[in-house]
Amino acid sequence: MENVKKSRFEMRLSNEDKLLFEKASEIKGYSSLAGFVSATLKKEAQEIIKENERILVSDRDKEIFFEAILTNMEPNQKLKEAASRYKEISNQ
Repeated sequence: MENVKKSRFEMRLSNEDKLLFEKASEIKGYSSLAGFVSATLKKEAQEIIKENERILVSDRDKEIFFEAILTNMEPNQKLKEAASRYKEISNQ
């Protein structure tokens, strides 16, 4: 078995919430409420982080794209050669 250092986390719940979580835990087949809560929180945390990273990457992509199209840059030699080849092919 994996030797993982454990930390303690305490939380107060209403009796209603505790019963709800225990019922869901039983339905999902967890042997303990702590296992259910830990797995559920971990899954939700991973989704939150994944979505945040997707947004950050998307914003960075937009920044790079708009910077590229809004910056007045001269085409390099390879691009000029490619354009020339394209013109030759398209005029045939």
